[in-house]
Amino acid sequence: MRKKKNFCRCVTGTRSEIKTDLTSIVKVVRENTDIPCAIGFDISVPEQARRMAEISDGAIVGSAIIKLLEKYGKDAPEYIGEYVKSMKDAMR
Repeated sequence: MRKKKNFCRCVTGTRSEIKTDLTSIVKVVRENTDIPCAIGFDISVPEQARRMAEISDGAIVGSAIIKLLEKYGKDAPEYIGEYVKSMKDAMR
């Protein structure tokens, strides 16, 4: 049996600019629990992923990947792979 790990995730859809005070949200989460906190507020470009990784334990990208799948259909895996690599590279 695998031990399930918990984490807090704060998510919404994609936008070109993040205006929510995510630092304050993460601060409240960290003051009240010791589980990791990942952010998925409007993350669609590598720079946003980098900024979210700086203030939290990770970045969640979902809507942007779905858009690539919708755009490229059966050819999407190549584009999604490149996209995910760019996001990971930005967070290192």
